[in-house]
Parts: sequence; structure tokens; C-alpha cells
Amino acid sequence: MSQDPLVPKSKLPTLGTTIFTQMSALAQQYQAINLSQGFPDFDGPVELQERLACHVRKGENQYAPMTGVPALREAIADKTAELYGYKPDANSDITVTAGATEALYAAITALVRPGDEVICFDPSYDSYAPAVMLAGGVLKRIALHPPAFHVDWQAFASVISPRTRLVILNTPHNPSATVWRQHDFAALWQAIVAHEIYVLSDEVYEHICFADEGHASVLAHPHLRQRAIAVSSFGKTYHMTGWKVGYCVAPAALSAEVRKIHQFLTFAVNTPTQLALADILRSQPQHYRQLPDFYRARRDRFVQALATSRFEILPCEGTYFLLADYHKISDLDDVSFCQWLTKEVGVAAIPLSVFCADPFPHKLIRLCFAKQDATLDQAAERLCQC
Repeated sequence: MSQDPLVPKSKLPTLGTTIFTQMSALAQQYQAINLSQGFPDFDGPVELQERLACHVRKGENQYAPMTGVPALREAIADKTAELYGYKPDANSDITVTAGATEALYAAITALVRPGDEVICFDPSYDSYAPAVMLAGGVLKRIALHPPAFHVDWQAFASVISPRTRLVILNTPHNPSATVWRQHDFAALWQAIVAHEIYVLSDEVYEHICFADEGHASVLAHPHLRQRAIAVSSFGKTYHMTGWKVGYCVAPAALSAEVRKIHQFLTFAVNTPTQLALADILRSQPQHYRQLPDFYRARRDRFVQALATSRFEILPCEGTYFLLADYHKISDLDDVSFCQWLTKEVGVAAIPLSVFCADPFPHKLIRLCFAKQDATLDQAAERLCQC
């Protein structure tokens, strides 16, 4: 006599397949140019590939230390000192993770207890909310409004309560392509200084910032960094998103708690990739220093190519995304418009409403310009026909 299989009660009952997976699948089905999911269609530095192969051949293929290979942690510490005037301890303050998403999850799990409140800013990256929910936390969202997507610091102060445990921020910001300035971090510090509140700063696009003053990091703020976890991504920096290597920087006490989670998620990141990244950080620092110019050229090319279209392009201060307002083209909601755009025009994009919990009435889509020139030109030609 057969029995029905046991079906567990979902811990994330409202979640299904992500919009990124959906749109990439739709793009493949209709042979559309995929500007939806954020990945380059070109490879990273040849030297990085060669160093990886070299370390594999040398037999560096066993477990790495749980916190990351020393050479990579030391290179990260030196890079941080160069960029932000603060050198974290390579042994106690830096943890190499299986991509930035793991670092974000480990940080949220380490800090958030059942009933704790977590503040984030909508539109927000889609991994934050599920991690908070799984930790038993309560997410408090503050809406950022186009075109500037600036934080309303009065609204922020009004959301803080005795239960507030953590603030999650993202700069350069996905999906709005805006960036925080030093005055934003100063305002954040003034708002939380009297409270026992931690900060999780998602800075995976730290090297793709077009602001004249450069990237403003939580690590450059002498007070905030004492209670902050900063997260970055080698996948974004070296165009190797499939390698899934990230890291987080935090004071020793915070790092210790993150590592308790990390060791039972992945334990360690693959060894030869870490060693290759350590090599290129030392041998080619010009790569991350020149990355703003590299992506600025792609942004400007794409914006210029769209100049005759009916899309209104919003300013892009960082990341490799553009926001486009399509209200002159269609009355469709943004999800329906992206589906139409993929099927009928042959370009896949991401609707902005999926980054928000509350209704998002603006007609905005996100386009990725981390693509070869020919890809951008062909996509723009199609978009100009809308």
C-alpha cells in the first residue's frame, strides 16, 4: 500500500523562482539579447585564468583554511588600506566566502535573532528578505523614490525602535545605479549612534563607481566600521561571476560570529581560485583601479546608442546597470512590459517592482551594460525601434 510523500511546510512559502532566472529562461526561449541578469558576456583577465591553472597543476587542490588562504586575506587587507585608509587585521577581520550572497546570509544569520527588526531600503536586492525571514527577524523597509533614490533620514529615524538590530545598505546600489556619499554615512551614524544597531554594507560594486569622489565605503568611516560588516565580490571585480568568491570585512568580534555560520555553510572556498585572486591583486592592482573607466565607457556607449529611443535613461552613478523609463512607450506594468520586450523586441530586462515589497508604480526597467560593444549596439538598435 503506497503512502503519499511527506511534504514539508515551507519556511519561505511566498518565494518561487527568482525573476532573474525567469527572464534569463525567457530570453533563451525567444533568442533575445539578455540584459536582464547581471553578468558580463566577456571573460576576466588572462593572467587570472593562467594563475588558476598554475595553482591547479601545482596541486593546490585541497581544503583551504576556513577563513580563507592567508595570501588572499593579506592582499585584501592591503587593498582596503590603500582605498579607504583603514587596514583590517588579515587574521581576525577578513573572511573569504563562497560569493557575496553567502557573506550576506552568514552576516544576517549571525546578527539577527527572532523578533529583531532589520531596516533595509527598497528597491533592495532579493537575498536580504529571505535571510532575515529565516533568521526570525522582521524586515522594515524604507522606500527610495526615483530618480534620485535618496534616503529620507527623517523617515529612517522614525523607523528605529528598541527592537532594531541591523541596517542593510547597498552602495553602489542595485538596481537604482545610485551611490552613497560620505554625508550619507555621517547621517547614518548620527541616527544609530545612541542605539545598539549593527550595519551590513553590501559593497559588491565598490570598484564600479563613477562618482567624482570615488566609492564611499562604510570602512572609511572610523565609527561605523566598528559595528559594521562590509561585503564585496571578486566576481564583480574580475568579470568572473561564476567563480563565486566574495569576502567580508568586520571587527574581530563580528567576524568571529560570521565565521561560526560560514564554517557550517561552506567551511571554505576552493583553494586554487583564492590563490589566483591573491596573485592578481598583487600583480595587477591597476585592474580594479581602472574598472570605473572600463565600465564608464560601456555605460556612455549604451546611453549614446539609446539617445534616439523613446526610453528616458536615468543617471547611472555606479554598478553596471541602467534604469530606463518606458512610460512613453507602453501603459503595461513593468513585469508585463519586460515580458513583451523579450518576446516582441528581443531584449530581456528586469522590472524594478520585483525589488520592492510595496507596490512600485513607476515604469522603470533595469538593463545590464556589462556586455561587449557589439552586444550593446545590437540591443540598442532593437530598443530604439520600440
